[in-house]
Amino acid sequence: MLRIAVLVSGGGTNLQAIIDAIADGTITNTEIAGVISNNRNAYALERAKRAGIPACVVSPKDYADRETFHQALLDTVSSFAVDLIVLAGYLVVIPEKMIDAYPNRIINIHPSLIPAFCGTGFYGLKVHEAVLARGVKVTGATVHFVDKGTDTGPIIMQKAVPVENGDTPKQLQQRVMEQAEWILLPAVIDKIANGKVSVTDGIVRVDVSFSQTETGKDIH
Repeated sequence: MLRIAVLVSGGGTNLQAIIDAIADGTITNTEIAGVISNNRNAYALERAKRAGIPACVVSPKDYADRETFHQALLDTVSSFAVDLIVLAGYLVVIPEKMIDAYPNRIINIHPSLIPAFCGTGFYGLKVHEAVLARGVKVTGATVHFVDKGTDTGPIIMQKAVPVENGDTPKQLQQRVMEQAEWILLPAVIDKIANGKVSVTDGIVRVDVSFSQTETGKDIH
């Protein structure tokens, strides 16, 4: 049984996608051991509560300095005895000591096809604003392992989503969530839980390809 901690900062739609996928059997051999947020007002905490999942807040605002916060975050994650850390809209930089403690055991979902529209400053709606400003025709989402760079870790899986004429950033964001993020993240977690993902020399191998034809999901 794969024990995961899900780190969140906001509404928690990706967390909900994981909760629902475990409930309906899309994700197998997995349990959410705990949810951690840096934001005590995050609706994701309510989602965890409703699902009966332990949840807590570890905020940098509550600590004298960043180093103390980093240690508290690592200690909290460790207290859940997890095998995998899932960053699901977590807007705090992961400390290097955590990356060292969990090598190739931290994954992140990013709302673009890395290496496009990623790195410092590209998060949330800013990604979709940049996509539209550049005029690209295809965007999507990427799940990758976390390393000490920003969105630079080994790519596990990606899913493409079309950009449509007249899209607003909000409309594009919603389509990427529905058609990519809420499908892709559960798929990756299930594959990791069932030993279908490996990393060799920085290259990820997934032994079953991901279907690009799956339909989107409705999560609120």
